[in-house]
Amino acid sequence: MQPRNMSMSGVVDLAAVKQAQEAKAKAEQARAEAARNGGTGAVSPADLVIDVDEARFESDVLQRSTEVPVVIDFWAEWCEPCKQLSPVLERLAVEYNGRFLLAKIDVDANQMLMQQFGVQGIPAVFAVVAGQALPLFQGAAGEAQIRQTLDQLVQVAEERFGLTGLAVDPEAEPGAAPAAAPERPAGPHDAALEAAVRALDAGDLGGAVQAYKNVLAEDPGNTEAKLGLAQAELLQRVQDADPQKVRQDAADKPGDAQAQIAAADLDLVGGHVEDAFGRLIDTVRVTAGDDRDAVRLRLLELFEVVGAEDPRVAAARRALARALF
Repeated sequence: MQPRNMSMSGVVDLAAVKQAQEAKAKAEQARAEAARNGGTGAVSPADLVIDVDEARFESDVLQRSTEVPVVIDFWAEWCEPCKQLSPVLERLAVEYNGRFLLAKIDVDANQMLMQQFGVQGIPAVFAVVAGQALPLFQGAAGEAQIRQTLDQLVQVAEERFGLTGLAVDPEAEPGAAPAAAPERPAGPHDAALEAAVRALDAGDLGGAVQAYKNVLAEDPGNTEAKLGLAQAELLQRVQDADPQKVRQDAADKPGDAQAQIAAADLDLVGGHVEDAFGRLIDTVRVTAGDDRDAVRLRLLELFEVVGAEDPRVAAARRALARALF
């Protein structure tokens, strides 16, 4: 959703955040509605492992990823390591009880999906969370490593996108879909927020900044507008920057607050979150007065871009406190 010539990899996708928040609300509504009607709104354990092809990828993976992390197992019948890995993933999908959904894709029958994900060899395991794809591991892996990876995945999905997973009922009929939730009523600022996202997509950063400010003028606590404004202003700051010069200035002037602030912006836009935070925390340690305040305030702004629930933000906040006191 950011301008096409900019990267925010590893930071935040506002459209995905909004979609995930709405999906979570709809899932909760569905469960409540099902309970009122005498049902559970839950899926069968058998529905936690699904076979997916190109025709159903959007509905079975992309759409489902707004309510539950989807782990993708790329496999083939002739692949011996796949025959060892796939049963482990299937067993863990049931054991994790709805905290992720396992989608199995036969690469021989779905070459286009294999190419889209950049799969070079199998077995290969990816995840899709709130519409965003990320690689997990490739090749044989031990169960302990797989569990650690899955634990990190479900933690990030819940903390950053509010995805709490699917309700599972051992008594539910396999293949029975959960009760459909009523459509979320339009919010008073939806049109303005969508206009801001479109402006970001089009590279109109000034328009996006103003749209988010308009929302915050009427609703100062609007989380999506706060996040959007922080991201749009970050992109606006680096839009005309010369990356080589910015990084050279930062290397030549390690104690210069403005040089380090500019470099930290570039770090974050490039997805180097820890580098951006560490650079500014180090600069706080060696500056004082107005310079130190400027660095601290920029660091707080970057925290807003990444999101308060991100564990990297929590760690950086602790480090900042140590640097300040």
